Amino acid sequence: MFGKKKQAAIRTLIGEGTVILGELRFTDGLRIDGEVRGDVIATSEENSILVISENACVTGKVQAGHVIISGTVTGPVFSSVLLELQPKARVWGDVRYEALEMHQGATIDGELRPLKADEKPAIKLAASNAG
Repeated sequence: MFGKKKQAAIRTLIGEGTVILGELRFTDGLRIDGEVRGDVIATSEENSILVISENACVTGKVQAGHVIISGTVTGPVFSSVLLELQPKARVWGDVRYEALEMHQGATIDGELRPLKADEKPAIKLAASNAG
């Protein structure tokens, strides 16, 4: 309805207390509550969702369509649809995104760039005195 694509279902869970060493590739949806030391890559980016929960930690490249980060990522982040940075998100690495939603309290230590870097991004200030 209204031209929206159906969100991918989260079919895989990396539980709290679990540590994965090496590259992790997934389809559809993945939720990480534990730790991954290696790249986390969606095989079909456009229709994928990756959730990195508040207690989760990823050390490596993160790449998916819709990425929601509440925990810690040390490495580059690439989101081809939407990147959501929740209040406790911590990212140490460069970030590339199509659309960005960043909540107060989230931090990024790296370069933040839209995928269409050649175009000037539209910036709208929430508090503006211009009339």
